[in-house]
Amino acid sequence: MHRLQRLRLDHAPALLKFERENRAYFAASISDRGDDYFTHFDARHRALLAEQDAGTCFFHLVVDDDGSVLGRVNLVDAADGSAELGYRIAERAAGQGLATASVREACA
Repeated sequence: MHRLQRLRLDHAPALLKFERENRAYFAASISDRGDDYFTHFDARHRALLAEQDAGTCFFHLVVDDDGSVLGRVNLVDAADGSAELGYRIAERAAGQGLATASVREACA
């Protein structure tokens, strides 16, 4: 079973693991984040939390029962009741309706 959780500081290790494990899978369909993303992950994670605290972006993780990250759903540049949507689902969880359910939940 999965849960959608707002991004928190303590999610950093599991999120970094998710991004590393799925890097090649994601890069097959979208631009790779590049090595710099992984080198400076902690600073980037704190910057995302600051944006979330400011109320301009809403970052969510799709978390499995064991605490592993199955995906992310992000609502960025939120203003006037709209936002830009982005999401990533782990290769091992793809094709199971997880993106659809998680996007619906995040948008609600």
